Amino acid sequence: MKIAISGKGGVGKTTFAANLAHYLSEQGMRVLAVDADPDASLGTVLGIAEDALNRLRPIVDMKELIEQRMGGSGAFYPLNPQVDDILDDYSVQVGPIRFFRMGNVKGGGTACYCKENSFLHALVNSLILSEQDTVILDMGAGIEQLTRGTAQGVDVLVIVTEASTVSAHTVRVIQKLAQELGIPKVSVIGNKIRSSKDEDFLKAQFTEDELLGLIPFSEELLDMSIHTDNSSFPKGAPGSQLESVYRKLMEGRDI
Repeated sequence: MKIAISGKGGVGKTTFAANLAHYLSEQGMRVLAVDADPDASLGTVLGIAEDALNRLRPIVDMKELIEQRMGGSGAFYPLNPQVDDILDDYSVQVGPIRFFRMGNVKGGGTACYCKENSFLHALVNSLILSEQDTVILDMGAGIEQLTRGTAQGVDVLVIVTEASTVSAHTVRVIQKLAQELGIPKVSVIGNKIRSSKDEDFLKAQFTEDELLGLIPFSEELLDMSIHTDNSSFPKGAPGSQLESVYRKLMEGRDI
């Protein structure tokens, strides 16, 4: 199963993604967790040691590797470079989970990042269309790494949101992009719910079919995102509430 996770910064999507990775690995699944958001810290929240992360540069920043695979520094380059072996060489193992730091599609500014972007799209193609493990892609607020072809290989896009107008607007933007790309299933998770007012807000914004679940605000989960020596799925409340959401998410794995 291939799961992409997105949402506005600060809504808790990385903590959600890390706990989902641990939960699925505890169910006996082989999990590949991919950090595709340069502003996120999936590896840290997964519990990977800082020194190991420092040695694992984002693939998009590895200029020599990209130049090698893209045919040198000339103006012409392959649109489908060989990337199948990249994962084995540049991922790290954390218990039963493999972690891979991809980096983000470049945009804006004066420099041309055509090669880097083409290289990343080829990586996403390989991860989504060829990888046999369960793949969790922790993405930014956008889903620029996905093309129309690879998006259709994603089983579900999960958009994490808080109970705020700005966060809900971000969800709508991502939903529109997902529809244009043809992602077959898009679900919304309400996170850090503090009151019935928050619940009512999100239920008014999204339909029952869109809203997969609501996760209450939890000091325990907040602590997990800050003190990352925790490397296992939390037991009991609020872990049980997260588990309920994860089970519901996995019910649609054969879509």
